[in-house]
Amino acid sequence: MVQGTGSDVGKSLLVAGLCRAYRNRGLAVRPFKPQNMSNNAAVTIDGGEIGRAQALQARAAGVELSVHLNPVLLKPQSDTGSQVVVQGCVEGTAQARDYHALKPKLLARVLDSFAITARDADLVLVEGAGSPAEVNLRAGDIANMGFADAAGIPVVLAADIERGGVLASLVGTHALLSESERELVKGYIVNKFRGDASLFDDAHGVIHEHTGLNSFGVVPFFDDARLLPQEDSQSLGYKSDGSEAIKIAALRLSRIANFDDLDPLAAEPDVAVRIIEPGEAVPGDADVVVIPGSKSTLADLGQIRAQGWDVDIAAHHRRGGLVVGLCGGFQILGHRVSDPDGVEGAPGDAEGLGLLDIETVIRGDKTLKETLGTEIKSGEPVRGYEMHIGETTGPGLENPFLEIDGRGEGAVSVDGLIMGSYVHGLFAADGFRHAFLERLGSKSGGIEYDAQIEKTLDALAAHLEDHLDLDGLLAAATPVEGLRATG
Repeated sequence: MVQGTGSDVGKSLLVAGLCRAYRNRGLAVRPFKPQNMSNNAAVTIDGGEIGRAQALQARAAGVELSVHLNPVLLKPQSDTGSQVVVQGCVEGTAQARDYHALKPKLLARVLDSFAITARDADLVLVEGAGSPAEVNLRAGDIANMGFADAAGIPVVLAADIERGGVLASLVGTHALLSESERELVKGYIVNKFRGDASLFDDAHGVIHEHTGLNSFGVVPFFDDARLLPQEDSQSLGYKSDGSEAIKIAALRLSRIANFDDLDPLAAEPDVAVRIIEPGEAVPGDADVVVIPGSKSTLADLGQIRAQGWDVDIAAHHRRGGLVVGLCGGFQILGHRVSDPDGVEGAPGDAEGLGLLDIETVIRGDKTLKETLGTEIKSGEPVRGYEMHIGETTGPGLENPFLEIDGRGEGAVSVDGLIMGSYVHGLFAADGFRHAFLERLGSKSGGIEYDAQIEKTLDALAAHLEDHLDLDGLLAAATPVEGLRATG
C-alpha cells in the first residue's frame, strides 16, 4: 500500500506507473483504493462508478474497470457534505461529521471488495488517501492505516520533495503512527526530485536514524505526467507557450466534475486550454468557452452569475465564438434548471444562460453507462460515458448534437455556435476532435490521444524501473494467501 505524507504527493501516479511496470514483468496486477474523494469519476463495466485515478491505474494494469477497485467514492457537493458511493452505487449524502460515524460500517464492504480484487491477482497495489498522519481522524479509518491494519498489508510512505520539508514530513508521519502501524511500514519513496539526486544521499541516513526506515528510491520529476488525466481539480492546469492557434477557455466551477474532458484538447499541439479562475474574466480572444461538468449544477450556475461569466459568455457568443456545455454545463446552457427535491443541495431553481432552448429538472435515477455514437455534423464516431441525474426537455433537443442508438442526444443552437451533451469523454475520439478543431482553423493534423496515453504509461513505468527498487518493493509485499481473512 502506497500512503502519502500528504495530499498530492504523487500516489496516484506512482501506483499507475507501478501497475504498468509490474504488468510489463508479466504479473497479473490490480489497483485498489479503499476510499477516494473526487468528482472526477469513471463508469465501470458492472454499471457503477469509481475514481478516475483508479480507471487510469486499471488501464495501466490492463484490466477492466470494476466497482471493487474503489469501493468507497465520496463526491463533494458542498464544503461540508458529499454524495456517498459504495461499490459503485449512490447510498445517499453525508455531512463530514456524519460520514466519520459511518466509516466503521463500511470497512467490511471495503474488505470484501479487496478480496474480490485480489482473487485473480499476483499483486495488488493499494493507494491511500491524504495522509496517515491525520491521527485525529484515525478512529474508524478505512483509507490509510485502518485499512492496512485490517487487511494486514505492508505500507510504503511516499513523500513529495518538490513542496519542501520532505525529511520532516517523513519523520513526522512516522512519529505520529502507533507502534503497530509503524510495524506495517517497510520503507519510503521520495518523489518529484529535481536536480542532482546525489545531493539527497546524506538525508537517507537522517531519515533512517529517526525512523529506522530505508529508501526504495528517489524518483526524479516526471514531466510527462501532464499528458495523463488529472484527478484532483486543485492541480488542474495546462501549459502553454502562447504560440497555439486555437484558444479554449474552461470555467473552474466550484464543483467541477469529470474535468478530464479537457485533457485531449490540451494535448493537441496547436491548442491552448486555459482554466478561468474565479475573479478572472473570460478572455475576449477565446475561440471556444467550455462549461464543464458539475456535481452541483444550481450552485455552479449561481457561481457563473456571481463571477459575471454569464455576461462574458453572452458577449463571446455575439462575437461568433463557440460555447460547449458538457453534462452539468449542458444543463446550465438552457433556460432553467430546477432541483425541487434538493438532490444536489438545497432545493431551488434558477434561470439558465438561455443559449439553448431546453430546461432541466434534477430528478429521476442516476444514469451511468458507456456510450457509442456519432457526431451528426461531421459523421465522426464518438465514444464516452454518461454520468448524470436530471431530465432535460425542450424544442432545442430537436436539433441534436449526437446520434446514439438511432436517437438524437444533446442539442445544437440554430446558429450552430452553442452545443451541449450529456456524454463525457467526447474529445478523446480522435476523428471527432480533429474535425471539431479543423472548423476552428487547426492545421496540425492532430495527435492520436489513446496512443499517447499508452506511450506515456510505458515511459512512466520505465522511469520507475530506473529509479526505484522494484525487486525490493515486490519482496516487501505480503503473499495473497498470507492476507488476513476478510470474511
